[in-house]
Amino acid sequence: MAATITDQTNHSVSNSALDKELAQIQSFTGKYPKQLWYLFFSEMWERFSFYGMRGMLTYFMVNQLMMKEDVANLQYGATQAFVYAFTFVGGLFADKILGFRKSLFWGGILMIVGSCILAIDPHQFFFIGISFTIIGTGFFKPNISTMVGQLYKRGDSRTDAGFSLFYSGINIGALLGGYACIAIGKDYSWHLAFGLAAIVMTISLLTFVFTKRTLGPIGLSPLEVNPASSNKKWYEYVTYIGSLAIIPIIMMMVSKTEYTDYFMYIIGPCTLVYVFYEMTKYNKEERNKLWAALVFIVFSIFFWAFFEQSGGSLSLFAANNLRPYAFQVVGHTLNIDPNGVNNASNSLFVIIFSPLLGLIWLFLNKRKLEPNTLIKFGLGFIFLAASFYIFYYSKFFADADGITRLDIFTIAYFVITLGELCLSPIGLSIMTKLSPKPLQGVMMGMWFLASAYGQYAAGILGAGMAKAGENMSNLEKLNAYATGYYQLALYALIAGVVLIIISPFVKKLMYEVK
Repeated sequence: MAATITDQTNHSVSNSALDKELAQIQSFTGKYPKQLWYLFFSEMWERFSFYGMRGMLTYFMVNQLMMKEDVANLQYGATQAFVYAFTFVGGLFADKILGFRKSLFWGGILMIVGSCILAIDPHQFFFIGISFTIIGTGFFKPNISTMVGQLYKRGDSRTDAGFSLFYSGINIGALLGGYACIAIGKDYSWHLAFGLAAIVMTISLLTFVFTKRTLGPIGLSPLEVNPASSNKKWYEYVTYIGSLAIIPIIMMMVSKTEYTDYFMYIIGPCTLVYVFYEMTKYNKEERNKLWAALVFIVFSIFFWAFFEQSGGSLSLFAANNLRPYAFQVVGHTLNIDPNGVNNASNSLFVIIFSPLLGLIWLFLNKRKLEPNTLIKFGLGFIFLAASFYIFYYSKFFADADGITRLDIFTIAYFVITLGELCLSPIGLSIMTKLSPKPLQGVMMGMWFLASAYGQYAAGILGAGMAKAGENMSNLEKLNAYATGYYQLALYALIAGVVLIIISPFVKKLMYEVK
């Protein structure tokens, strides 16, 4: 009995010290906490690796693995769906067992291993290498975003600006990796392209390891924080072993897209049941906030289904229907590769405009003019609709061979970027604002699980466009894709208008959260 009282007292003192350290971190002055910059660079290099490989997938499958275009679109959708679906699993294990730090480290290790396997022989070991990166990303991605959210006190008006800056770090990595990896693969060596992804992922992990001490209690394992759970240390080892044991299953499910269908039919409903169960543990206000979070999550599925054509149908559109842009530098002709533009232009625009938009939100907030988050989401869909109309309209600039202009294509990416900036960084922020602290990792995982369904739908949509253009001339393929983009523009416009109309009702569920 005396030992129990002593343990409880030590636990109370320990938690008090951790709370004090967290409060000190959250009481930073200026626009951004210093810890944000450390997470910024770790995420930047991880995104170099991730987007570098993402940008290679569809092109590699069609031109190196000799898949049909519709099959490659489905394969891309399946791969990306599993990547984002496992972010929910990673968030769950981080919340309950590993903590955000250990989860991030383990995910980074798995991603490095997967990239190295692909570097050895991407043709022979394609699916096993991809499977390692799927599991690794699941452990890495949702947890670093959650740690960013915990740098701020609840209600801090600087949170959106912080996430916008963090999001620009994501896109610096995506810009560099998206262009460099596909260019190296197409012009030099696919082994080297995948090997580069492994190198930069190692840099990301080392950045985190050498700066994590500045995070105080943020990201610690719940088994470390609560001494009463010290006898559950074996849960960690089971998690590590289980994540390795499931890799052959992931290989099978990714390589055969019909298994992806079964998985997606099951994981979504099961996840909702779990979240509904967790909601019963909270009061009415907290439940209503979680309902509001689910509205954001559902609409984000539609957004990503359209937006993620960039890795599927737009990748093939760039390869087959765009003319490289040539310019002279010191007497030498340099060509801008359309696939590189497809992979990197969105990220370049985010880097330029993300900090600017964050400052605009701060400026409007000080004058009480900042639109609420639902309106921002609605604006995101309207910009998305405009961008796909431009993709559609590019067909009117095509020649007789179905080759159209790269500059029109790039303008469409500028517009789609404005839509993304209204939605994605705000979405990461709103998940942390609306979720009770014990559920933040799970709800961040839910946000990425919604992306999984978006990726899955993107593959199906892209495959439908590719199927429509099968066995046709290049000009006819251009028209098939353009027709599909016109339909996506119409659906995105409808979604944006609906969001703006329902915004007053959802705002009531959010209470003080803006």
